Amino acid sequence: MKEREILVVGGLSALLLILWLGFTAHRSPDFAGSLTGGMLAMSGALLMLVPLAYLVIKRTESFKRAVTKHVTMPTLLVLHIYAGVLGPILVVLHTGHKFASPLGIVLTAMTLLLVFSGFVGRYLMRSEGREIQEEQKWLAELTAEFERTQAEIKSSPPNAFELTTLGSLMGRLTARLLLVTKDSATGATMPLAARALWLSESIAEAEYVIRMHETLKRAFRVWLKFHIVLSFVLYVLLALHVWAEIYFGLRWFS
Repeated sequence: MKEREILVVGGLSALLLILWLGFTAHRSPDFAGSLTGGMLAMSGALLMLVPLAYLVIKRTESFKRAVTKHVTMPTLLVLHIYAGVLGPILVVLHTGHKFASPLGIVLTAMTLLLVFSGFVGRYLMRSEGREIQEEQKWLAELTAEFERTQAEIKSSPPNAFELTTLGSLMGRLTARLLLVTKDSATGATMPLAARALWLSESIAEAEYVIRMHETLKRAFRVWLKFHIVLSFVLYVLLALHVWAEIYFGLRWFS
C-alpha cells in the first residue's frame, strides 16, 4: 500500500467509523427498506464480494492465470482494498442507523472489525517488510566493514593500551561516542579497535532486530488467517441477512 493509498483508505476508514457513530444523533427506521436504502444495500453487498473474488483468484492457479492475462495482481489488490472499504460505507448508509435486529448488529460489528483489521494489518505488513529489507542491507554493510576491519587488525594489530582501554566500561562508552563524529555509516574514521568493537555490537543488534521483525512477520501470517476466517464469517452473516430480508419482505405480498 503506497503512502497516498494509505491516506485515502485511512480517510475512508475514518469516514466509515464516523458514519457508524452517527446512530447517536440520527435514526431513520424506514430508510433501510426504501428504494434508496435497498440500492445502497445491493451496491454495498456487490462491492463486498470483490475481496472474496480476489481471494479466490489469488489462491486458485487456474483462475489466477486466466485473470492475470488481463489484470495484474497488484491492480486486483488495489480493487480489493478500495472495494473492501467502500462496500461497508454503503452498507452502513443503507441501515439508516437502525440497528435493531441481533443479526444486523453482529453483521455491522463484523464489518467494522474486518475493515479496520484489514487496514491496520496491511499497513503494518508493508512497514515490516520495508524495515526488514533496510535492516538486512544495513547488516550486510556492517558485516563487510567488519571483515575489512579484521583484515586490517591482522596486518596492523592495535596496541595493548588501546585494547585494555576498550575492555573497560568507559572505553566501551567512548567507542560508542566516537560513532557520532564518524564520517561514514560504518565507522571508517574510528580507531581500529574501537571500530571493531562497535561493528561487532552493531552486527549483534541488527541481527536481533531482524529476528524480532521475523517474529512479527510470523504473527502477521496468523493475522492473515484470522482475517480470511473473519471474511468468511462475514459472508455467511451477509447471506443470512439477505435471505431474511427477501424471505420476510416477500411474505408481505402473500
